[in-house]
Amino acid sequence: MARIVDVARRAGVSTATVSRALNGKNVRPELAAAVRDAVAELGYSPDRTARSLRRRHSEVIALVLPDVENPFFTAVARGVEDVALEAGLSVVLCNTDDRADKEERYLAVVHDEKMAGVLLAPATSTPSIDKLVGHGRSVVVFDRRVTHAVDQVTFDNRSLGYRAARALADRGFRRIACITGPAATSTAVDRADGWRDALRDAGLAADDDLLVHANFRVDGGYEALGVLLDRSPTADAVLATNNLAGVGVLRALADRYGRPLPSPGAGAGGKVTGPELGVGVVGDLPFATSRTSDVTLVPLSPRSLGVTAARLLLGRIAGDDAPARHIVQEIEDATVSARTAR
Repeated sequence: MARIVDVARRAGVSTATVSRALNGKNVRPELAAAVRDAVAELGYSPDRTARSLRRRHSEVIALVLPDVENPFFTAVARGVEDVALEAGLSVVLCNTDDRADKEERYLAVVHDEKMAGVLLAPATSTPSIDKLVGHGRSVVVFDRRVTHAVDQVTFDNRSLGYRAARALADRGFRRIACITGPAATSTAVDRADGWRDALRDAGLAADDDLLVHANFRVDGGYEALGVLLDRSPTADAVLATNNLAGVGVLRALADRYGRPLPSPGAGAGGKVTGPELGVGVVGDLPFATSRTSDVTLVPLSPRSLGVTAARLLLGRIAGDDAPARHIVQEIEDATVSARTAR
């Protein structure tokens, strides 16, 4: 029996495009023709398959996120919703606050309510998904790696940490610190490893006192900067490995020195308010953090992460039984590093 994923492969389109074409929705004429030809060649029966799918699960998927207030995950959610809507699926949004117990409860709801599948940015590397997988529910993990044999979509986080740290080194900073997320989170560990690689290649030291683990939120970056400067006052730059931690670093600098990027002689009457400190951030600063023109940014593409993960999930729901895959999401190879005259 031909499946929708077989039609998509034969036509050279996504399963979402097949679904739109078969449901009479707006599709480019050449794509619609390719879908019709593939359906005829394979003898595909969309009505029969659709009825089978409805018997096994609802037309709802869950999107389980660690922090719905983080604009990064808001953009991910937009990508997921756009893909799901095209395929006629609804999305239930779940926020775990990066807590394994909340995550486990939401995953139990996915199972009990017979949802079609789940997209998960996990709180740990060992989320409770065995029961879902064992009962035939489709699971795609994104942003963070897990030990389970399920589809996973991530960025090349080691490369991102490397690019940001190397950009700071190329600007002339020599004691570059790193504020990253929890040590149990693969994204945090990988970006910190990239920081180490960059400093090594630049001939610089990646001392233990230059690395601080915190949460991936504004308060985490804020508090971590205080810890860092107290124990390593010779640091002349700091890399925040996610967007909200970067906001926290800039706020802490503003509170500590009266401006986000202090430099000698910046105070009234020539009073020195603090050392010059370079700042790098993996991701985009999500909202105004006062003066940010000197911040080195390595931008991400969170919406595309959501789109890729959602398309993988739809393929699995439609019957794709290929071995689990790990997709490294491509991002624009660009680092924004602007400095203005003081």
